[in-house]
Amino acid sequence: MPGCFKKTWFGLASLLSFSSFLLIIIAVAVPKWTSGKILCQTGVDLVNATDPELVKFIGDIYYGLFRGCKVRQCGLGGRHSRFTIFPHMVKQLNTGLHVMILIFLFVAMALALVSMGFAILNMTKVPYRAVNGPAGICLWNVLAGSVVALAIGSFMAAVKFHDLTDRIANFQEKIFQFVVLEEQYEESFWICVASATAHAANLLVVAISQIPLPEIKTKIEEATVTAEDILY
Repeated sequence: MPGCFKKTWFGLASLLSFSSFLLIIIAVAVPKWTSGKILCQTGVDLVNATDPELVKFIGDIYYGLFRGCKVRQCGLGGRHSRFTIFPHMVKQLNTGLHVMILIFLFVAMALALVSMGFAILNMTKVPYRAVNGPAGICLWNVLAGSVVALAIGSFMAAVKFHDLTDRIANFQEKIFQFVVLEEQYEESFWICVASATAHAANLLVVAISQIPLPEIKTKIEEATVTAEDILY
């Protein structure tokens, strides 16, 4: 059985792995990966709007991996519209890249659970095989963190190099043309980053658990027997 010191740190490792699992679920479910400001260029051109009037033509947009919302401002007030990425919009995006991001995140969830299982195993007993011990925990955390990092990098590539926000803003727009003025990453994106950070922290936790503690030795006093004790 592992000592109390190791049990504590392995318990913390399992908690971090489970937290990473929950964080990925939240990141996938909440449609707040990116938000931005969109300008109705068609409306601006029709009325030949000047700088003070441009505010009337600037709307908002935010979206996640499955759905989002857009506020169109084309001079007649804001019009809210909700949209879903699947099954039609994804065909106008980089379909392979978008599906790859989802696959990475689902694989990361599975790896996070495996990492948690290995941590619980090491908390309850000392495995016979080294691959099932602390080295195994580190291996699964490295894999899980790397897959989450790949998902984050793929999403950033979709936003920066494949004009993801622009494609979503102009999806099925036959009359109006929208231009993305600014965009920024939102809560779900940073929650995903926190998930990868949890796996990195797990490596530190496992390393700390392997620090050998000094053994406390109790000094045994030798009993001295005298001649008087024998006579007694």
